[in-house]
Amino acid sequence: MLKFTLAAIVLASVSGTPVLAAETMMKAKCDNASMMKMQTKIDGMTDPMMKEKKEMASKEMMMAHDSMKAKKMDDCKMHMDNAMKSMGTM
Repeated sequence: MLKFTLAAIVLASVSGTPVLAAETMMKAKCDNASMMKMQTKIDGMTDPMMKEKKEMASKEMMMAHDSMKAKKMDDCKMHMDNAMKSMGTM
């Protein structure tokens, strides 16, 4: 009985990990360091097959940067999340 309970606990904790990781990624920080890190990742996309994704991610990052300047942090986070999605990292 104890083995069954322990196995159930381990299974529950392992199955919840991807959900927590996805939620963490969706909560992009809207600060200069995070934006520079994201832009570096976008600039590193050199595969010609990824050109469209790179352009979309760059547009989202420009909108995120504009939102940050306007102190619209929720919009900034949304655009950064969209940039991550465009890159296929989410």
